[in-house]
Amino acid sequence: MSISAINPTTGEKLRTFEPYSAARVNEALDRGVAAFQHHRRTSFAERATHMRAAAQILNAECRELGRLMTLEMGKPFKAAMAEAEKCATACSYYAENAEKFLADQPVQMEGGRSWVAFQPLGLVLAIMPWNFPFWQVFRFAAPALMAGNVGILKHASNVPQCALAIEDVFRRAGFVEGAFQTLLIGPDKVEGIIADPRIAAVTLTGSEGAGRSVASAAGKNLKKSVIELGGSDPFIVMPSADMDAAVSTAVTARMINNGQSCIAAKRFIIHEKIYDQFVKKFVAAVSKVRIGDPMDEQTELGPLATAAIRDDLDQQVQASVAAGAKVLTGGQKLERKGFFYAPTVLADIPSNAPAARDELFGPVASVFKARDLNDAIRIANGTTFGLGASAWTRDDAERAQFVAEIQSGLLFINGMVVSDARLPFGGVKNSGFGRELGEFGIQEFVNIKSVRVMGDKQAKGSATE
Repeated sequence: MSISAINPTTGEKLRTFEPYSAARVNEALDRGVAAFQHHRRTSFAERATHMRAAAQILNAECRELGRLMTLEMGKPFKAAMAEAEKCATACSYYAENAEKFLADQPVQMEGGRSWVAFQPLGLVLAIMPWNFPFWQVFRFAAPALMAGNVGILKHASNVPQCALAIEDVFRRAGFVEGAFQTLLIGPDKVEGIIADPRIAAVTLTGSEGAGRSVASAAGKNLKKSVIELGGSDPFIVMPSADMDAAVSTAVTARMINNGQSCIAAKRFIIHEKIYDQFVKKFVAAVSKVRIGDPMDEQTELGPLATAAIRDDLDQQVQASVAAGAKVLTGGQKLERKGFFYAPTVLADIPSNAPAARDELFGPVASVFKARDLNDAIRIANGTTFGLGASAWTRDDAERAQFVAEIQSGLLFINGMVVSDARLPFGGVKNSGFGRELGEFGIQEFVNIKSVRVMGDKQAKGSATE
């Protein structure tokens, strides 16, 4: 079966690729092994030179790369350009900090010298999603390459041109041939590649089902994995919050990336004292979101990435309504060319409805009323997911309780949850395990090696030469 890029704004096919043959995949893995033997021995300074060059390419070509993202998956053009620039910040961050993050750590012990070394593992297979087609890849690739690993990318099948463009960025940045490669293959080939002895580790960002499959395959083959899955992130608003700021941010936090973000706010949990006021303002703001061609810089909400994603979202909404949820605005597919869905707010949602139980990956907000702080935390934690959370309060005691009791990998107080190269990113519960970004992210795919040299206070290669 061919791999096709389809413009979600028009439904038109952009380009078709034939999947790589088994022989071509085998050649790529051999090339990656050879690249690793060279790359692992390069200095941090040399790697940083190439990583900074990648950052320069991303910044210089953000319009062209942003256009490619918009054409393949429909995100607003301004956001797509910003995504390319954000990737550049990750490249620069790890170029600047990788050596410090992976420096030998001396351990004080008697009778010799001891230290902890951080050494690369080898070829890391990255299975990445379409929703942030550049950022999801670079937040893995920048730390992995700076650690001395090499990358093999199996990108989502609906963004093949983005996948090839990323490979080209690293090639032009000067990394050794094979240090970062894209495989245009279907999902049915993934398990076999994970099992290949040339693959040292695997990372996936995607659906819960894909995460279970990949984690199972990695575990069966005793290979390290990092799994980042979905979220049903709560957005809690308490009476002490700045109402206007909370409403404005809530709209952005739900509609960002056309509603297709793991860390988009999805469940809006509002204290009963301010529930009516918040919902009135929120619905009014959501109903005014500008829908249109994502290449138009005035557009705030573009299409969903595929017809299937739009249809699945609509089924979740209709099932929620059938279970008793009330539509406050939107609630239907838009009758226009492309894969558009109306910005939607649901309320009075029963606990058995998809809007309360599942991740809705699109511009649909679910609103819940909380009796008090403890009830808000109960509702927030009442999901199988635990990726991000946002809580709005100006009360110090409430803030401390949110920090202590919200079950999530990220918690933002009085702000929208975002990913940042400086902060570890990942979740708990069914949102996955392991971390990307920050110092913890670069240490995921290294061998943390304990070294002890007995009786030699000046052992060559130690951390304190």
